[in-house]
Amino acid sequence: MTAAATPAASPATTGEQPGVRLARSRRNAELSLLLLAMVLVAAYGAIVEANMLDTVTPDFWMPAAALTLVFVGMHLVIRWLAPFADPALLPAVALLNGIGVGFLRRLDLGKAAPADRETLAIFAGTGGRQLAWTLASVMLAAGLLALMRDHRSVSRYAYTLGLAGIVLVMIPAVLPGRFSEINGAKLWIRVGGFSIQPGEFAKLALLVFFAYYLVRKREVLSLASRRILGIDFPRGRDLGPVVVVWLISLLVLVFEKDLGTSLLYFGMFVVTLYIATERVSWLLIGLVLFFGGAYLAYVLGGSVGGPFLNFYTRAEIWLDPFAEPYDRGYQLVQGLLGLGSGGLFGTGPGAGEPLEIPEVQNDFIFAGIGEEIGLFGLTALLVVYLLIVERGLRAGLAVRDSFGKLVAGGLAFTLGLQVFVIIGGISKLIPLTGQTTPFLSAGGSSLMANWLLVAVLLRVSDAARRPVTQGGGPAARPAGGPPEQLHGAPTEVIRP
Repeated sequence: MTAAATPAASPATTGEQPGVRLARSRRNAELSLLLLAMVLVAAYGAIVEANMLDTVTPDFWMPAAALTLVFVGMHLVIRWLAPFADPALLPAVALLNGIGVGFLRRLDLGKAAPADRETLAIFAGTGGRQLAWTLASVMLAAGLLALMRDHRSVSRYAYTLGLAGIVLVMIPAVLPGRFSEINGAKLWIRVGGFSIQPGEFAKLALLVFFAYYLVRKREVLSLASRRILGIDFPRGRDLGPVVVVWLISLLVLVFEKDLGTSLLYFGMFVVTLYIATERVSWLLIGLVLFFGGAYLAYVLGGSVGGPFLNFYTRAEIWLDPFAEPYDRGYQLVQGLLGLGSGGLFGTGPGAGEPLEIPEVQNDFIFAGIGEEIGLFGLTALLVVYLLIVERGLRAGLAVRDSFGKLVAGGLAFTLGLQVFVIIGGISKLIPLTGQTTPFLSAGGSSLMANWLLVAVLLRVSDAARRPVTQGGGPAARPAGGPPEQLHGAPTEVIRP
């Protein structure tokens, strides 16, 4: 007598919702990728010690282990608070952050006396401080996920955040140089041994305001007045917001003496405007305004000097760094030589001379790493950045509300633009800027701001990937949600 076949378990018989299984599958994939990233970080540390110490110490794994504990903790927070979030974001960011900590520790080993290198503590030097900043940044990101259960809720504070962003941008410009200026750029607040770069946090606050404003005004900004060469251009009276942001960007360029920050703010607004309206004309207008303003600043810097002189000097170095290779062009020349000497495969982690590059731990960390991992290694890092940007844009495309689309799209583009600005500077594509390389460069301000950016992308991707229905009914709207008019905002662009 043959026994009846036992039916396969189903969600109905197991009591498990399909959405729960989907969320668990994504989080398990995230954990696997995260552990793989930390294995790569540990391997990087081992190779550094093998090249610098001619041996691998028994403690080579400790920095990677400390980072693993921090990132696994963040993974558990995501598993609890954002179970449907993109599983590739955290591992990609953790890999970049881990490589950054590992390279900064490699610089500490290079600065230490040969006899002291084997006993260098993991929390010593710049690498140790970056490890501590990583812990603080991840805790801050986890706190933001806990507080912001719905990304739309921050729209309640859009005007407050916009005002806060403007104040944060203005503070370094109005402070005396001894409290705000480093390497010619006024981007900092320095008190004693403590320093913070408020512009890193200002970009997040301003983007929330831009997104809220454009959700409310995009129908007006989408209207066209005339068609030129197949492109619909906006009405003249609708150019006001772009001109205002352009003027603010020029003021940043003049008074804070930094092209990168100016480009970052203006580019962030113009691209968010393009995402909202789908008008290519806004991109063309933005490019003309920005490059026109930059050229005007260069001409004025060469003729009248004053607040334009710093930008003029940077532009002159960019045009011909080898004219003064041991003076003004020294940093850029050393960075180019480092990239060139790395070749395709690099000298190997720990086998190069990155300390020959001034400020290699900050602005030129990509050049220092590039000397040791070569063009192929740098390309792999750029692919990781591209993955983060692509996942952020995908979250923006998939989320159902307009505010979330603009926030995710703007944040992803801002991260990509920042990478372009700093790498363009060290490779002589554009003039040098004071921007940091996200997740790699030393410094707490940049690291904390970029981890907050990642937290927002995780929240938006969780909303985008969350099933529309839970248990047969509509998904519950999170407590503390946005105003009804924003919650119900359409996601289509209305064309005349």
